[in-house]
Amino acid sequence: MSTDRQALTIRLCGPRGFCAGVDRAIQIVVLALKKYGAPVYVRHEIVHNRYVVEGLQQRGAIFIEELDEIPDGHRERPVVFSAHGVPKSVPADANARNLFYLDATCPLVSKVHKQAMRHQRLGRHVLLIGHAGHPEVIGTMGQLPDGAVTLVETVDDAAWFEPPMGVELGYVSQTTLSVEDTAEIIAALEQRFSNIHAPAAESICYATTNRQDAVKAAAPGSDLFLVVGAPNSSNSRRLVEVAERAGAKHALLVQRASEIPWDDIADLSVLGLSAGASAPEIIVNEIIEAFAERYDVSVELAVTAEELENFPVMRALRDVELTKADMAFVNGMG
Repeated sequence: MSTDRQALTIRLCGPRGFCAGVDRAIQIVVLALKKYGAPVYVRHEIVHNRYVVEGLQQRGAIFIEELDEIPDGHRERPVVFSAHGVPKSVPADANARNLFYLDATCPLVSKVHKQAMRHQRLGRHVLLIGHAGHPEVIGTMGQLPDGAVTLVETVDDAAWFEPPMGVELGYVSQTTLSVEDTAEIIAALEQRFSNIHAPAAESICYATTNRQDAVKAAAPGSDLFLVVGAPNSSNSRRLVEVAERAGAKHALLVQRASEIPWDDIADLSVLGLSAGASAPEIIVNEIIEAFAERYDVSVELAVTAEELENFPVMRALRDVELTKADMAFVNGMG
């Protein structure tokens, strides 16, 4: 009986995986554990990835949803705010409780906060393009007073929105949206409100745009496109949508190789593969190895950009040195 395996070309996207904001957030938790010891509390998942969260838990991080979950006897312990950003009420609550906190909000999310506050400071009603309930949206809306911002999720929302009388409009967007979907919503808003003010800088972050561009390049002609990411990761879910729009016959979001539906995908010749901005490279390698056990695999790179961005951690943690094992984890390799 022949043991020849079916040939499979894996189109591996680049850039993929961790972005500078995610790298910085994970590094902040690891550095805090090294400097202050365990436990370090983290409000919300530091990034939306189970592998990362479990790895930090093993090192001594404790994940909470609200600050009142920190026991009275642990109020001197550091608490880290996630990369997605938090409403202004959260650091105010931390100060009221005399907590020591480290803010790991991605600098590009902070930039959107500043753009939204600038609109409001100039007397504009703010429209936030984003997904209801996402931590980043909650954090951005929480920078402004109640009633100062309206969430716009779809083109239909843009069509039905009625602005306050006599008030100018300004918009910002969540950093992890589909570039095309956001452009459609902005076009609908600009068609209705010709004087609406754009943010001073692009809201969708470089990493989101770069990963979507790479998927667009790799997806055409692929029998299946896999995106490594968590179900609650907005940027990862958008990559699945982008892959299908760009020509992949089918696209799936998976967190680990164990989630791949092998019985349903046996007949493959071209596989597209990428990873959301919070997915570590070690899982990408795990998936390639899983296919290599079943197919005669060759890997082609679909690289559309080079990312050199680096966001430094806060000054309080810069004196801490990480081991090679720590750095491998921070970089998604261990």
